[in-house]
Amino acid sequence: MRIDDSVLRMKRLTLILSLALLSLLPATAQIGNYRQDLAIGVNGGYALTNFRFTPKVNQGMHGGLTGGLTVRYTCEKYFNTICAIVGEVNYAQMGWKESILDYDDQPVINEVTGLAEEYSRTINYIQVPLFAHLGWGREVKGFQFFVQAGPQFGYFLSESTKMNFELTQRNISDRVNQVIQQDTMAVENKLDYGIAAGAGVEYSHPKLGHFLLEGRYYYGLGNIYGDTKKDFFASSNMGSIVVKLTWLMDVKRTKNVKRK
Repeated sequence: MRIDDSVLRMKRLTLILSLALLSLLPATAQIGNYRQDLAIGVNGGYALTNFRFTPKVNQGMHGGLTGGLTVRYTCEKYFNTICAIVGEVNYAQMGWKESILDYDDQPVINEVTGLAEEYSRTINYIQVPLFAHLGWGREVKGFQFFVQAGPQFGYFLSESTKMNFELTQRNISDRVNQVIQQDTMAVENKLDYGIAAGAGVEYSHPKLGHFLLEGRYYYGLGNIYGDTKKDFFASSNMGSIVVKLTWLMDVKRTKNVKRK
């Protein structure tokens, strides 16, 4: 292993477990206005992703779709704060898109095709975030502001590559960044884990349900490639910005509770 790598992994796992426990606290510490509200629905959005490679790989943002199922359990209202636990199961298109530039920050031209070289990798995951959710505003009809944060786990499904040149014919000599090992390396670690946090606005209607618009950031703590001394990359973890729309319908609502 690299220096202090085992200690770093232990700290990462400890942080993930701590966030998971914190996200469950509202369900066990009922000291406010009690709730047992359950809502289920769907979500969909767009993710902009890149990977933090060491050595560095110059990149733009890879765009991909994400969507799946959402479950929200609201457990209490403490003063003006609505406390809930949110879980999702999503299909997500992550990946990276390389910025292939020369020493003058101009696109590198392939000598065979005459085109500016382009390379991108799409990595498909099943992602499961678990959030502690805090909201302020209307519960029945109107708007509510919310924040949420917690651990997220992902499992690799498949990957695909898009490029407009042959690997044996790429123009490496003109590139300012000549790290190319990632172009031919398949994902080695199928399990991904990290921390996600977001904020947004929710509109609730008694008959139509709940509509949530959220901006979210995910910081991956796991590497897709090996990170021992014999491996090429010391780090290969992802980061993504997600814009997501969620629709929820109430399945169960606590009776005899005052709501605004």
